[in-house]
Amino acid sequence: MIGDAIAGWIGNRIDRADGEGGALGAIAGVLTWKAAKKIVPAAIVIGGAAYAWHHFTRGRETAA
Repeated sequence: MIGDAIAGWIGNRIDRADGEGGALGAIAGVLTWKAAKKIVPAAIVIGGAAYAWHHFTRGRETAA
């Protein structure tokens, strides 16, 4: 909840920089935060799996 508020505030401040409103920026900030909370951990897991696959397949090629 605090993260949503901070993301909304940051988005609002960025959107208000052009001199117009900031509601759209606040919404975009909150939606970006919600997406990042799901995508970043998934990307870490997928990246770790890809690295492990690369590491293990490379080890088999040099040993043979």
